[in-house]
Amino acid sequence: MIKSSTSYSALNSSWHYRGPAIFLHWLLALLLTGMVALGWYMTAIEDSPGSEWYFNLHKSIGLIVATLVVLRLVWRLSHAPQALPAHLPQWKMKFAVLTHWLLYTCMIVMPTTGFLGASLSKDGVAFFGMALPVWASPNHDLAEQFFGIHSIAAWVLVALVTLHALAGLKHLLVDKDGVFQRMWW
Repeated sequence: MIKSSTSYSALNSSWHYRGPAIFLHWLLALLLTGMVALGWYMTAIEDSPGSEWYFNLHKSIGLIVATLVVLRLVWRLSHAPQALPAHLPQWKMKFAVLTHWLLYTCMIVMPTTGFLGASLSKDGVAFFGMALPVWASPNHDLAEQFFGIHSIAAWVLVALVTLHALAGLKHLLVDKDGVFQRMWW
């Protein structure tokens, strides 16, 4: 194990993620956390008067999140980070890579299925009040299938984010090996 006094300062600064990746990481962390909370809240009050405002907000922010996820994925595919420190066991490195790609998968599946479900619903999709073009006839059963996948993906995302955050905190507080700091300014 590398000691905290030498670990991070001894690392090459190129081992850091670049600014756009760090910004998108933390922005998406905040937005996705808020979206999951908003999604759970709005489904709990689905039949209450005024609940459509929450659904429309969720759809609008979801479109922003989808755009940011695409930007983050394009950045990640064109700017691979440096390898993790060599002292980490191989299984941890493989698990980290798997977890990251599962996170990306959830971040793609969630807005896609949410958009498809909303597009197939009678209400359609609007971006902060501006209706998007209708490309399909309403289909309640198919919309509900997409919303079911959307809901499952939310739970999987919460589990993966929890695992990801705990691993980051372990690197920061226990291992003190600089791994957490590479995604920090």
